[in-house]
Amino acid sequence: MKITAVDPFYLRMPNITTAADGTQDTLLVRIRTDTGIEGWGECDASPLVSLAVYCCPMSHGNIINIRTSLIGETLDSPDDVVRLSEKVLRNGLDIQQIQHAYSGAEIALWDVIGQQLEKPVYCLLAEISDTSDIAHPKLPYASVLFGDTSEDTYHIAAGLREQGYRAAKFGWGPMGKFGEANDIALVQAAREGMGPDAQIMIDAGVVWGTDYETAYQRAEAFAEFLPTWLEEPLAPDAIDAYDSLTEKNPSVPIAAGEGSSIYRMAEDLIVNGGIQFVQIDAGRIGGIMPSFKVRHLAERRGIQYVNHTFKSHLSLAAALHVFATNPDFDLLEYPAAGSELSQSLVVEPFPVESDGTVRVKELPGLGISINIEAIRPYLAPVRIEVGADTVFAQESL
Repeated sequence: MKITAVDPFYLRMPNITTAADGTQDTLLVRIRTDTGIEGWGECDASPLVSLAVYCCPMSHGNIINIRTSLIGETLDSPDDVVRLSEKVLRNGLDIQQIQHAYSGAEIALWDVIGQQLEKPVYCLLAEISDTSDIAHPKLPYASVLFGDTSEDTYHIAAGLREQGYRAAKFGWGPMGKFGEANDIALVQAAREGMGPDAQIMIDAGVVWGTDYETAYQRAEAFAEFLPTWLEEPLAPDAIDAYDSLTEKNPSVPIAAGEGSSIYRMAEDLIVNGGIQFVQIDAGRIGGIMPSFKVRHLAERRGIQYVNHTFKSHLSLAAALHVFATNPDFDLLEYPAAGSELSQSLVVEPFPVESDGTVRVKELPGLGISINIEAIRPYLAPVRIEVGADTVFAQESL
């Protein structure tokens, strides 16, 4: 099977705001083959920056774009996915955005090979790692932003409880910006809205930078509301600060990792930062295989692996396959309040089943189909020219 096309697509909502909402736009990647099989992936990054990595003219042997590296290549087995990833990253050695951007293509390659071999991606991962191929249900936690006020947050939480969610994560917004009392009020509102029996998670949105003392104080203040974790209280690369924070043994466990754009960043947070939950986005770290490597590191270190997914159910599919076969990693970040674009991207989103869990689909590849007609209105035309040469002209969906 030969790769015949690698097409990135820039999709966006009509109006983009400053809200910390990564569902307002996206970059999809479609890979086509000479057999007629096509696969899809999604990047969680600045779409146009990532798109450039797919088509930028060669500068020298270490700056070769993703499409040039992949088109014409053979794709017949999971070994080829690994081989092609090594080729792409070697050819793009000096492109700083390469892993982040390549995530979409790597996910699409797994989708293609799973369809070709008529197996779900999680089964292929189990085969190459000699681990169990039994998928386990996950408890979805609705992933939403804090309301502008504690009252708004309460109503958001109460609405999630009415929808049947047994867990929810509240993040960003005003957290950390208006003093300790306001932060505590936000968390209290989330707890009261969700009720005493639900899990709540708090995402501080890197608001305290390297200030681990404030992060520790907030963790202690939030403890009475029994959050499952305090997420990203510090900057993604503040490894020493994370180490200082976790050394103080705060009453609320510390989670981080979504900002990891390469495996080494996640490894650093786990080994040297002391975090207890590592949260990995397959659409940022380079795709499914580097996410799978972090999963195994988490297993060896005795900490919890959790997906980071604040995008569409295409991204959710990629995330699920990474850790579907580990019954102990049972929490699933579930996009619950995204844009119309993100909600309409796949034909059949992952449902929350009657027992309150979400399961990976027992279908070849990622197990999802793109809803082309629904997302076509969001396609933003892109054309890149250098002098008289057209470097990129976006294909039609």
